[in-house]
Order: sequence, then structure tokens, then C-alpha cells
Amino acid sequence: MLGLEKKLALYGFNNLTKALSFNIYDVCYASSQREQEDYIRYIDEQYNSERLTNILCEVTKRIGATVLNISKQDYDPQGASVNVLIAEGHVNPEHIDKSCNQGMNFAQTNTVHAHLDKSHVTVHTFPESHPENSICTFRVDIDVATCGEISPLKTLDYLIGSFDSDIITIDYRVRGFTRDMCGKKHFIDHNITSIQDYIDKTTLTKYDAIDVNVYQSNIFHTKMLIKELKLQNYLFNTDVYELPPHERLAITNSLRREMIEIFSGANIY
Repeated sequence: MLGLEKKLALYGFNNLTKALSFNIYDVCYASSQREQEDYIRYIDEQYNSERLTNILCEVTKRIGATVLNISKQDYDPQGASVNVLIAEGHVNPEHIDKSCNQGMNFAQTNTVHAHLDKSHVTVHTFPESHPENSICTFRVDIDVATCGEISPLKTLDYLIGSFDSDIITIDYRVRGFTRDMCGKKHFIDHNITSIQDYIDKTTLTKYDAIDVNVYQSNIFHTKMLIKELKLQNYLFNTDVYELPPHERLAITNSLRREMIEIFSGANIY
């Protein structure tokens, strides 16, 4: 892990950019239009801008940065944006905007965007449903890009645990180069063979995971699909025991099909 490795002695600033792109999908069964609307409303309340901002601030803390300022904007008829200015390391409290600690409530489609000097953190939410399909999906897109010694890989377990994660896709790339004290270029400053090495083993046991890596370009990609599907956890305003066995099986198959399609990136016919 990063915290256990011997640090590379550098000449000047670490110019490497480490970018983590993180997509989480939550799937739910809502049979009627009313249930679908209630589900979207529930997701909107459960993952509003205030909670997303709290998650983003915790990510900032875990990568060793400081939140300086938060600006926000509501949109008509729906949606909101939040911008967070962040600095690497400790900052004099006098330079921090006091509004950073104020709570915020926003409407349905939420965006959280943060800057870490030459880096950024963004969070976007995408609730989705269709009248011809009883399956609703909720997608969260998170991008964390850092410059210097701090790494976004430290946040993986926290981010996975912050959402109901049925399908997860993670991209990690290191760009640029930095120099050591002798002037030698280094195109990466830490050992990595798989993103899975930075995820808790207990978490990994819950998922089927595959890697698609391009080591010579320092590009790493991991996809994860939840193994166990407990139907009650995917029913909205419905008790599983109210459904006959054949309907439970049909719903379970529909949910699993939806997950496999998202995981594979292809429709199943």
C-alpha cells in the first residue's frame, strides 16, 4: 500500500498527475410509474448535495488536502452544482471560507466539483428509469485527480462504502513524469499491479472483479459486479414475501440481467 512504501527522493515538486475515475451503479426494481417516481425522489433525498458534499470533503481529508471554499448554485426546474476549492496539505484557518461548514440542500440532479491546486474532485449523480422497464438505476460518477505525492487510491474503500454499489468501474492513470535527485525521470512513483490491491479484501469477496490494464502506459482498469443478490434489498416499497415464487424468480433474473449488461457494456438479447 502507498503508506507503507519508502518515499522516492525527488528534485523539486512531484509533477505526476494521478487520476481516478470511479463509476458506481445501484439497481432497483420498481414495477409501477408511481414506484419509479418514488424511487427517484428517494434517491434525490438520500444523495442530495449536502450528503455528496460531506462525502467529497471526507475524500479531500483522506488524500491529505484542505477545503478552502464552497460555492453553490440551484437550477430551475431541477438540479444543482457545488464548487469546492481545495489546497494540498494544511492551510491557515484564516484563509478558509466559513461557508464551507454550512449545510446545503438541492434538487434532483446533483453535481459536486472540487479543485486541489492543479487537481480536482467531481461528483455527479444520475437517477434513471423508463416506463417500459421496471428496473431503475442510479449512477454516481466520481473523478479524483491529484498532483504531487498524494494519491486518490486511498479513497477507494470509503467511496465504495458510501454508496449502494452493485456494479463498480474504476479507471486509474498516472500521467507525466517527475525527477529524482539525480535528474532521472520517473513516470510513476509507487508500485501498482492492480487497483484491487488498494481495496479491502473483505470488500473484494463480495464482488466478481476483472482487470484490464495497460502497464506500459500506467493505465489500470477494474470492473466489479456484486455476487449475491438478496431480492428484498432491490424491491422498492414491496415485501418479497408478498410475491409468489415464480414472480420472485422473474424479478431476480431481470435484476441480474440488468447488472450483467451494465457490467459488460452490452445488451443481452
